Amino acid sequence: MKIAVTVKEVREQVNEWKRQGLSVGLVPTMGYLHEGHKSLITRAVSENDRVVASVFVNPMQFGPSEDLESYPRDLDRDAALCEEAGADLIFHPEPSEMYHSGFSSYVDMDTLTGGLCGKSRPIHFRGVCTVVAKLFNIVMPDRAYFGQKDAQQLAVIRHMADDLSYGIEIKGCPIIREEDGLAKSSRNTYLDKTERQAALVLNRALSEGRKLIDAGERDAARIKETVSSIISAEPLARIDYVEVVNWDLLEPVENIDSPVLVAVAVFIGKTRLIDNFIALED
Repeated sequence: MKIAVTVKEVREQVNEWKRQGLSVGLVPTMGYLHEGHKSLITRAVSENDRVVASVFVNPMQFGPSEDLESYPRDLDRDAALCEEAGADLIFHPEPSEMYHSGFSSYVDMDTLTGGLCGKSRPIHFRGVCTVVAKLFNIVMPDRAYFGQKDAQQLAVIRHMADDLSYGIEIKGCPIIREEDGLAKSSRNTYLDKTERQAALVLNRALSEGRKLIDAGERDAARIKETVSSIISAEPLARIDYVEVVNWDLLEPVENIDSPVLVAVAVFIGKTRLIDNFIALED
């Protein structure tokens, strides 16, 4: 497995693979990899001849008061996981390699980004779309892999790839959880022991919401009320949002009659966690 730090290195390697007629999968990450990321790489390896994993903490998607500087980083650990999962190349650029001093071009979106996480993180998805668009142009993958835990991001990237005619197959992969149900996240490392226990309320609340839908409940307000009340009962939890939206354009629904995303963002202490499930999906 190789580690590349420049766009030139990546393009030279990918061009060589393409000359050999090999398919290429891309797994974009911000590093500090865990079993969730590993599952994306493993799937990419199973569906492509070669796999590139990017490890880049993208400054463009962090707001002024967010955790850019404290976001966990450990390239040696990441490289070991990537190699074990079967990746062929890690792209680990410096911010200056991705955004030169005169950088002034962005990829933005009018739909899908205003609600959910976009409401409290207004610049976030412009940063996500811009860096992913750059990665698509650099790696030129046949397929790209994103986790369902960041469900809004997955929907946004699918929409962007279609809008901009990339011709890249966007693959959504299931949420990977700890044994106790907490969705795996690099930000889980911010939680102390008490907060870690309190964070279990997210999955517990969503599980109750899923049970209601599975039992035939179709009133979105009832689902939101149930999920919200369970989370609110946890003293360390502060709700950012609880939403039921359609799984197409992420618009709020009143009646659940097609695939929906039930999503939450919750502060446990100072740490913002997200989780979700998709209901009625084929």
